[in-house]
Amino acid sequence: MTTRSMTVREAFVKASSFLGAQGVAEASSCTELLLQHLLGGCSRTELLFRWWQEPMPEELVATWDQLVARKAAGEPVQYITGEQDFFGLPFKVGPAVLIPRPETELLVEALLHEGSRLFPQGAPLLADVGTGSGIIPVSIAHARPTWRVAASDISAAALEMARENAQRHDVAARVEWLEGDLLEPYIERGLAPDILVSNPPYIPDGDLPALMPEVRLFEPHTALFGGVEGLDLYRRMISQLPRLPRIPTVVGFEVGIGQAEAVAALLRAVADWTEIRFVQDLQGIDRHVIAIRTDL
Repeated sequence: MTTRSMTVREAFVKASSFLGAQGVAEASSCTELLLQHLLGGCSRTELLFRWWQEPMPEELVATWDQLVARKAAGEPVQYITGEQDFFGLPFKVGPAVLIPRPETELLVEALLHEGSRLFPQGAPLLADVGTGSGIIPVSIAHARPTWRVAASDISAAALEMARENAQRHDVAARVEWLEGDLLEPYIERGLAPDILVSNPPYIPDGDLPALMPEVRLFEPHTALFGGVEGLDLYRRMISQLPRLPRIPTVVGFEVGIGQAEAVAALLRAVADWTEIRFVQDLQGIDRHVIAIRTDL
């Protein structure tokens, strides 16, 4: 698909029509993001008011055709551009990590609220288990400069990307990075998180064929699938909670559709919680489980 002798606008129209015909969801918005990336990371305003009627730079034509071809083949636009916004901050992403989802922002909001309410002194230790690209600890460290933050992952590649994101937002020195499986790194070091958060793999294994190709073919399966019911990682993690020096005051989990009650039951089996509540996403799905224990 060549775009020679076209304006940027004409290249956009041709590419978005092509991608739409290939079955790409939200083809127009994907094309905009690819153009912004191609043109040096320009803003949408710059794209529309500076570049829109300009000729497509000749030296970028071949690269543009490659970007569009990658998107037509199903590759997520975030992996093509290498970036995804989360909680008002840009994050580097790649095939080693799950692409951040907007519903996880609701989990961050809930933890910021509960942490400020329960720790008015302003220095709780928050631990993120399975940090991936680091969106949760980096966003929280950025929003709460007095909080102590730790983050762990079993993947060295994911931790490296998370460190890069922390450096990008000037919080790297305030995050302790741990490599290991679930809570084991915290248990081994005798760390006692006040707030523990995790967005573990929770898609049931049998759901693989029904996933969108962008997810099924490109995102890391180790970050997606959680066993037959999707609950394996919750069972293992929750069973480890009593091995910490103390049960955290707040535990926050993101969960899959229909899993909130089961995860709440697992939490009740290991501790007496003052409150367990659910946070719904924008579709009205119980997406996050928040357990609070204040009678310590």
